[in-house]
Amino acid sequence: MNLDLLGAGARVRGAFEPYLQRGLALARVAVAHRDLYRLYTESGEVTAEPSGALWYGAADAASMPVVGDWVAARFVNSEQAIVEAVLPRRSCFYRRAAGKREERQAIAANLDLVLLVCGLDDDFNLRRIERYLTLAAEAAVTPVIVLNKADVCEDPSVRAHDVRGISKAAVVTLSALAPYGLAPLTPFLEGVPTVALLGSSGAGKSTIANALIGENHLRTSAVRESDSRGRHTTTHRELIPLPCGGALIDTPGMRELQLWAGAESVGEVFDEIAALAAGCRFGDCSHAGEPGCAVADALASGVLAQGRWESYRKLRAEAHRHEAMADAHVAQEDKRKLKRLMKDVRRMYQSRR
Repeated sequence: MNLDLLGAGARVRGAFEPYLQRGLALARVAVAHRDLYRLYTESGEVTAEPSGALWYGAADAASMPVVGDWVAARFVNSEQAIVEAVLPRRSCFYRRAAGKREERQAIAANLDLVLLVCGLDDDFNLRRIERYLTLAAEAAVTPVIVLNKADVCEDPSVRAHDVRGISKAAVVTLSALAPYGLAPLTPFLEGVPTVALLGSSGAGKSTIANALIGENHLRTSAVRESDSRGRHTTTHRELIPLPCGGALIDTPGMRELQLWAGAESVGEVFDEIAALAAGCRFGDCSHAGEPGCAVADALASGVLAQGRWESYRKLRAEAHRHEAMADAHVAQEDKRKLKRLMKDVRRMYQSRR
């Protein structure tokens, strides 16, 4: 397998050089199931698991190999390998993991472009698109908003106009089903090493992926007519080589997408609100009734839509809560490490008595 076609450029080769000298092999993670992986190597596909040193040295679960990662692997035999190290990620999509603890979950790594897929049926949701755009901003990955299922929408141009009103990202309207095709996507995919598909269940990600791959590699299913929701026909993230070069990462639909992003990324997606706030009379204006509030004036005049403002407030609050909890989590972990270190020191002195 030619790893250069999967994105193994000079940056990846340079980062791998120390491991090459140790006799390890360069590989890219195609599928990750907890502690079991499928890797693409220059010798072909192999199954793999992490080394004990990798487990012990990982900062958190999100630092372990995920789909799209470049790794250094040691062959056990022609079909099995041990992952010894994860090469530095150029980019990575994270979301907040489920549960009460403030932990990040890696979705996919080393992306060059992300296609944010939204169906033009009853599942169309501007607020969800804003959430995905915030994660793309945090990951510093270029987004393209793909409005799929144009064949079931009476006037796709109206919804495309609505989307352009909330983002400067490129917007593509199409239908992945024949005879419509994916021609509108072609200019964005040329020369791009790694593309990821993100979107909710039933948006048509797997149908788009199959069209790009040129075969029915991924299972698809119809959505419910009542609410246009689909089942999770894609059950895991997978990196798939494209016939023309490059790789595609398909992901399961995510109906619950909790932010793992800072306030700066939210501000980047809602940059017009930041521009309005700069015109407020008071520099610390909270936009909650102060005199001379430019944001309030924009809301009253209709320049700023109420839904857009409420979405900004919600995402901004989530980002601030995430930042506060993340700082507290780091402090707590540092405290635990210090306590463990002190215990080890006491045991050492006790053993010398």
